[in-house]
Amino acid sequence: MPDPLDHAADILRAGGLVGMPTETVYGLAADATNADAVVRIFAAKGRPTFDPLIVHVADPEGAWEVGEPTSRARRLAEACWPGPLTLVLRRRPGIPDAVTSGLDTVGVRCPDHAMARDLIRRTGRPLAAPSANPFGFISPTTAAHVAAQLGDRVGAILDGGPCTIGIESTVLVPDPQPVILRPGGLTREQLEAILGEPVAVADRQARADSIALPAPGMLASHYAPRTPLRLLEAGEPWPTDPTVGRLAFGTPLPPGGPTEDLSPTGDLAEAARTLFAALRRLDACGATSLVARPVPATGLGLGINDRLRRAAGLG
Repeated sequence: MPDPLDHAADILRAGGLVGMPTETVYGLAADATNADAVVRIFAAKGRPTFDPLIVHVADPEGAWEVGEPTSRARRLAEACWPGPLTLVLRRRPGIPDAVTSGLDTVGVRCPDHAMARDLIRRTGRPLAAPSANPFGFISPTTAAHVAAQLGDRVGAILDGGPCTIGIESTVLVPDPQPVILRPGGLTREQLEAILGEPVAVADRQARADSIALPAPGMLASHYAPRTPLRLLEAGEPWPTDPTVGRLAFGTPLPPGGPTEDLSPTGDLAEAARTLFAALRRLDACGATSLVARPVPATGLGLGINDRLRRAAGLG
């Protein structure tokens, strides 16, 4: 039997698609230098071509071949890579328009998953890899999720175990001033501590009004279950209707419908790891609708609430 990583690398070099594990979510990988292969990602996911892709590299030096480094970008790469941070940089020649949706910037990161980095090295090329799921729906955090949703559209799926973070990377524009375009697995507080300066967060209205999207995962409706999801208002009680599924976070609940608790102990890291899998289970439980209450908006809570808002279509 061929080595699974060598087999996957052969598929990628031939222009095919591979389900790739990372620490954030599973990605649908293609050779980022091959425009035809990149277009296959959009077709397999049903993703609009105006939504740019993140390019994954095996090490920081590979990143500077994809995008132009700045002093701030180098500092962040040294402190955060491998890890769940995507830097939006001016793109280098050799990255096709299909990756960046025609923009002159590119999102690039070095994933904190040994199998992913090994795959990139064996392929010998950077890999474009959005989440390995049909566009707009819940992101995959296990190889089984990828197989269930995209199994017949990929050449191979590598099983690297459950994702350790469970939500996508933080997307940051480092210059001229650092701005988070998408909260994710690296917190605002961590970035501010590394840089020693304030880090802004792009507001939801700016993202919703954006036409030429500057970074991946910026659409108002995204990460969504098929069952309608509504976010509870502050102080609004949990519904007791047994047909309504509930996504909780360390909160005592009255009797009611099917419930998933992201973290009974109120641990935001656990909540991030379990978010997408819990949404999948609720989506499959037969509920007529789903409700969720936002988690505390600190640390990883910023990224969790971002996913909940967009799962509910709120941007």
